[in-house]
Amino acid sequence: MRSIADWSDKDVLDVGCGTGFHLPRFAASARSVVGVEPHPPLAAIATRRTRRLFNTTVLNEGAADLSLADASIDVAHARWAYFFGPGSEPGLAALERVLRPGGTAFVIDNDPTTSTFGGWFRRGFPDVDPVVVEAFWIERGWSRERLGIRWDFDSREDFESVVRIELPTAVAEEVLAEHPDATGVDYAVNLWWKRF
Repeated sequence: MRSIADWSDKDVLDVGCGTGFHLPRFAASARSVVGVEPHPPLAAIATRRTRRLFNTTVLNEGAADLSLADASIDVAHARWAYFFGPGSEPGLAALERVLRPGGTAFVIDNDPTTSTFGGWFRRGFPDVDPVVVEAFWIERGWSRERLGIRWDFDSREDFESVVRIELPTAVAEEVLAEHPDATGVDYAVNLWWKRF
């Protein structure tokens, strides 16, 4: 992402920041960082995680209801917050409103067309059509970088926990039974980005 739009000394927005895992990384070089999270328990954890970061704020609100001023953000990041493309139009409109001219938005989502996890994802979410999702982003002028990554965990217990979070229960249990010794998996993601 940094090679596309460096956030050093810029105002950054993390949409759907969850527990705030990425906020400290942005805060290390950004002028300001705002994390937005609609689920109060997650927003509370993100607030605690960033309590000592003078340049970071966490707001408990949704992507479509951003309370930020117009044209107040240079770089926006949404990791699995706009999961499936279609249906995220209200959030994307709010995102466009808060980005400054020349600002860049990043959206990271699953690439179900490749990788072992991509196959698991297709099994768990058969209604998500990757052709429709791709067309959604391309029609709106977004560019894509395909990234191959891995999830590797220190224990089988951690691996099982994440698989059970990411996939519907029945599919998660099938996958875990099919891979009884696995503690990691290859994982493909799409990095969608657009300069406004």
